[in-house]
Amino acid sequence: MPKNPHPPRGGGSKKPAPASSSNVDDTSFIVFSNAKGDPKKGKKVDNAAKDGQDIKGKGKPKDAAGPAEEVSKKPDTRTLIGGASWTGKLPVNLLSEHCQKQKWAKPDYQMNKNQVGLFSSSVVLKATNPKTQETVALPPFRLPDSHVDLALRPTAVEARHFAAAYALFRVSSMKNHHMAMPPTYRDLWKGAFQDLKKADTKDGKAWMYEADPFLTQKEREQAKVVTAKQREDAQKQIAKEQSQLGAPRRASGTSSGSGGNGMKGWTRVPRIELGKRTRMEVEKLIRRDALWNPHGLQLTPQARNRIIEEVSGLGFRRSHVEEAAELCKDRDEILEWLLIHVPEDDLPSWSLPEGYVAGISMASGNIKREATIKRLASAGYAAELCEEALDAQGGDESKAAAVLQANLLQKTDWDGNITQDYTNTTPDVKVDSMSNSWEEEQTTLAAIYDDRYESPSPGICHIRLDVSLELGKQFVLHARQPSGPYPFVPPTISVHADLPAYIRLSIIRKALVHAISNLLGTQMLFDLVDWLEREIPNIIERPGRLTEVSSGLSAADDGAHTRQFHQKESRNWSRKRVNWHPSTDTSLRMLSQWQARQSLPAQQRMLAVRQALPAWKLREAIVRAVECNQVVIISGETGSGKSTQSVQFILDDLIGKRLGEAANIICTQPRRISALGLADRVADERCSVVGEEIGYVIRGESKQKTGITKITFVTTGVLLRRLQASGGSPDDVVATLADVSHVVVDEVHERSLDTDFLLVLLRDILHRRKDLKVILMSATLNADVFEAYFRSVGSVGRVEIQGRTYPVEDFYVDDVIRMTGFNAHRDDELDDEADVQKSMAGALNSVGMRINYDLIAATVRHIDTQLGGQSGGILIFLPGTMEIDRTLQALRQIPNLHALPLHASLLPAEQKRVFPPPPKGKRKVVATTNVAETSITIEDIVAVIDTGRVKETSFDPQNNLVKLGEVWASKAACKQRRGRAGRVRAGNCYKLYTRNAEIKMLERPDPEIRRVPLEQMCLSVRAMGVRDVPGFLAGALTPPDSTAVEGAIDLLTRMSALDGDELTALGRHLSMIPADLRCSKLIIYGATFGCLEATLTIASVLTLRSPFFSPRDKREESRAARAFFGEGQGDLISDLRAYEQWSGMRSKGISSRDLRSWCDQNFLSSQTLHEITSNRSQYLSSLKETDFIPPYYSSIDASSQGNYNRYNSNDALLRALIAGAFNPQISRIELPDKKFAASVSGAVELDPEAKTIKYFNQDNGRVFVHPSSTLFDAQTFPNNAKFMSYFNKIATSKVFIRDLTRECIPFHDLFKH
Repeated sequence: MPKNPHPPRGGGSKKPAPASSSNVDDTSFIVFSNAKGDPKKGKKVDNAAKDGQDIKGKGKPKDAAGPAEEVSKKPDTRTLIGGASWTGKLPVNLLSEHCQKQKWAKPDYQMNKNQVGLFSSSVVLKATNPKTQETVALPPFRLPDSHVDLALRPTAVEARHFAAAYALFRVSSMKNHHMAMPPTYRDLWKGAFQDLKKADTKDGKAWMYEADPFLTQKEREQAKVVTAKQREDAQKQIAKEQSQLGAPRRASGTSSGSGGNGMKGWTRVPRIELGKRTRMEVEKLIRRDALWNPHGLQLTPQARNRIIEEVSGLGFRRSHVEEAAELCKDRDEILEWLLIHVPEDDLPSWSLPEGYVAGISMASGNIKREATIKRLASAGYAAELCEEALDAQGGDESKAAAVLQANLLQKTDWDGNITQDYTNTTPDVKVDSMSNSWEEEQTTLAAIYDDRYESPSPGICHIRLDVSLELGKQFVLHARQPSGPYPFVPPTISVHADLPAYIRLSIIRKALVHAISNLLGTQMLFDLVDWLEREIPNIIERPGRLTEVSSGLSAADDGAHTRQFHQKESRNWSRKRVNWHPSTDTSLRMLSQWQARQSLPAQQRMLAVRQALPAWKLREAIVRAVECNQVVIISGETGSGKSTQSVQFILDDLIGKRLGEAANIICTQPRRISALGLADRVADERCSVVGEEIGYVIRGESKQKTGITKITFVTTGVLLRRLQASGGSPDDVVATLADVSHVVVDEVHERSLDTDFLLVLLRDILHRRKDLKVILMSATLNADVFEAYFRSVGSVGRVEIQGRTYPVEDFYVDDVIRMTGFNAHRDDELDDEADVQKSMAGALNSVGMRINYDLIAATVRHIDTQLGGQSGGILIFLPGTMEIDRTLQALRQIPNLHALPLHASLLPAEQKRVFPPPPKGKRKVVATTNVAETSITIEDIVAVIDTGRVKETSFDPQNNLVKLGEVWASKAACKQRRGRAGRVRAGNCYKLYTRNAEIKMLERPDPEIRRVPLEQMCLSVRAMGVRDVPGFLAGALTPPDSTAVEGAIDLLTRMSALDGDELTALGRHLSMIPADLRCSKLIIYGATFGCLEATLTIASVLTLRSPFFSPRDKREESRAARAFFGEGQGDLISDLRAYEQWSGMRSKGISSRDLRSWCDQNFLSSQTLHEITSNRSQYLSSLKETDFIPPYYSSIDASSQGNYNRYNSNDALLRALIAGAFNPQISRIELPDKKFAASVSGAVELDPEAKTIKYFNQDNGRVFVHPSSTLFDAQTFPNNAKFMSYFNKIATSKVFIRDLTRECIPFHDLFKH
């Protein structure tokens, strides 16, 4: 019999044979043999074979002669489960191996058979405690009732394997076991099982999928015990809690029973003790920056009344609740407003800590000062405001009281000179006369009020008021002679009574308003007393708004920040609509100026240049298409002039029709350099200057004038942020483009994330604004796709422009090797064709598939030789900035080259260096990324070297993995690159790849929306007021993967950018900063916690790359140099401190040569450090644009920075902020068991080997530190760090994490909210 390669299943060979003797000798059905006819000795027959059951031994059944031969042969287990070609492991084996690794008992399978003969199975896992020998058995792993049919299988074997697969998923779903499973179970793992997990997680049952189910069960049982005890304790405290709610709460009808304890949750919230100064600072920040109802939503009258009744029932004063309801959008925000603004002495008792008494503070050593502050505060002013006023007035109580009163009327600041202020605003009255008036009135008052009058000291009087109140409260008016001339200045007054502070202040303020309006110039105290006695009962009943007395209360604000926000928003929304009426004054003036300019010689020369472009021939066709269609698609080859001419044709046509005032054309470009270059070019062609008729807006820089600039070139992101800041409703989005007549979207073929997002918005806007025109332009455009997308809007016009390029000759890598003689290859030295082919194959093999910088240098040298004395530049296309740096280094050995980099990270001024001619005697060589493929033209380029490579991001939403890889460019991109060589004359394109590689290239790249994470886009969509984010994105030209959208929304929630469907304050700020969300969050944390400059640097490093480079032969030295700067704290701290040291040396004026030498010694790239500086300035501009930091802030001027950088050197704080910003990208450090070595002083603990330390994250289970990290070979972690934050996760042979920072405690919990 052939040997069965599979192991026995279930240990069936150990079962005893049946006792029936009649079956023991029956061997007629199955024969075990080694050869034909020879029975194998020593083996028993499993009689179950008679019943058609599986054999649980090592033998393989074989039919005997006779009728049994007609019985069909049954497949073995492996074939049944995995298929005929499956040679890998089966689910039962994988589960057994997992249990063995975890030191659990062997899985126990429970089999069931239903009425129709289908089988289902479940798994019971057990584990034995090695110390107590106690065995714990888990409940069987079963599918929920809704999916029970999924487990039904025709045979018991299949049911057993299905149960094993499901049980393994339950305890190890974070690992990729499915990769080792048969196809059927692999699909179940990534499909139905994952869907079940998502549903359970959404329902709060994520514990079902923990890696250690035994520990989870133990914790849940302990939690049940704790919960039961807490419930019991809570029941005992109900009476006490109810008594603390006060009369207003009991009146709501919910004062009895457990269901009536509405504030029960407050007894369990975390309690934070703050020092007095810290509390004051926090309150000041909240008062200054609190923003209520940012989108101006209005409650319906029914909802408003219901909320007022409900919140009033919680113990708040009804007038306060009504005031809050006017400002806030919902119940939760109303509660927040009340808790922040209502003074402590008027808050419900449940909102204060037990035993807390408002206004009590620790006395200082200066008893006199404390007594003065207490007297000032007795009027109702906040104690901290009394302190500030007293200190500002040098300890003078009278002046401090006057300052507080004036501030209550909102007429002065702390540092004002009260006497001087009053003297400047009152008649010229002698001091003696002023004093006599006060003394005369005091004599009269003493006679009138008798024992109700008291004068404890000169210039001060107390009068007890006769106020009829049922509560029997006593009211006393304190009046103090003012610093200014009385009675032309009101006295400093206060009313003392057992009332909340804000009511006392409201009485004072209303009395002062009455005195100023009616009593100035006459002795007024008697009239004030009369007015107070009449009005105090009314004021107590309706004290007015809290904001009216906010300047006297530390807990209140006047709503200025919210008003400023809404005013700013309204300014954004109230854009002037396009005026389509012809022959307005502005239109006629523009026509006159345009006609006059046409006769200028310079304009004539430019016109001749424009007329030579292919686009000029289609000028009328373009104008007619735009006039007749709401959407127009213009496709044109390289050099046709579509980007520079189309917008001018539209503008000139409107000017000619006397509609120049209506023209406001926005042209989007995918990159900053394209916007800058086109603005310069078009301005030159119109004999204008940038910033007048032609302008641009890029991140951090703009040149335009409202009403004057008619064509504005912008980056796509700038236009998106304008739409995003609209206000939240569809009408607001439309209103942001109210003043725009045409939107031109250039280079739509690139299908960037921003472009696809913009197209979705524009299509929606076009349905609501029929006068808006949208023009889509590209060199290589699949026009049918875009026409179908916009067909629902109306008719779509199409114009095709032929290119104007000179002939370009192509040379492939084998041609380049022959021409350059690279690697000593010479065809002319070989006679035999076979030898030629063999030599070429060897040369190509030596070049390899990666970028060969020596070959690039050899090609540049060859081109320079061929051109000789002719002018002409060389353009080299490379995938990324690192490759550009290495290319420029390789070109240093060639003399007479003017080599320049060009990529998106450079400052605009640095990017513009590629346009002018090179110095005399030099040849320009530009090493660029794909930014030079389209939209910009470097006039003197005559040769292109194309590596055929591009950096492209791919995203796996299932595993939440982003891969940035170097891939082949598309054929469309390579065609664009080739065309750059033929713009000014016939040129050459040197393709450093084979013809076969070109054939295999994709026609066009996949849209970016399918290749990148979507967190930023989802946040931007939500920030615009769209609640159904998945539905909105489903309307994109190419809808993204639904899994990617769900994952993005989940991550935004975990990052605290979203709270359910609501956008949080943090999310609002993140949506306005054009950066990776984690970098944006880090920058915001930095500005908030006083280390802005440090976080700007770290965010820039993460956006670009580490400034450290690692030569192949000195990798260890490079890593040691990087680790030196960080002192074991991680990669980002190392990069930060290295940059700070370089920046400090640079600011001290150290020469460039010395700086470069220092960089080389420390393996630092000077070019990268300069790029980091550039990127920092861009982020800083974004913060200023969003008003997160003041516009005068400067990185080089310490006096402008305030407290934004006071903690820049605090590494512990920086590590905490990094962890908070990167959350949930946190990995857990798992150290191996401790080992000890004997020494003279006893056993000494040994540091673990780096390879024995394991790291785990939430999504992927075990992960590995990238070899480039400074923590790759770390054996210990300072301060017993238990966690590491990481920025990047890369999947190659393993899942690697990089850009690491060690953490001491799980800081991500601290920053979750």
